[in-house]
Amino acid sequence: MINVTFITAEGREIATEAREGLTLMEAARAANVPGILAECGGACSCSTCHVYVARDWVGKLAPKSEDEADLLDFAYEPDAETSRLSCQVTLSADLDGLRVTVPLQQG
Repeated sequence: MINVTFITAEGREIATEAREGLTLMEAARAANVPGILAECGGACSCSTCHVYVARDWVGKLAPKSEDEADLLDFAYEPDAETSRLSCQVTLSADLDGLRVTVPLQQG
């Protein structure tokens, strides 16, 4: 199992475990993380699962696709370095301990 900590916009930490191969969005939904709307269900066609990845984890993620980068333009206060769509982050053993923050709002 992969350990992930979601930090809500209010600063509350929600620690959860998820199976390898699931997306960060799926882990957030299973843990009922507030603020992860995921309106498109993970199809990379909206930006309502936007998160900020902790800076020390950014380099461990696969690069953003062009589609993801384009959609992040519609996210609330995107950060060029740390913003990701959680539906595009697949959990693997090397992401055990990942920490992400949910923005104040989506879209």
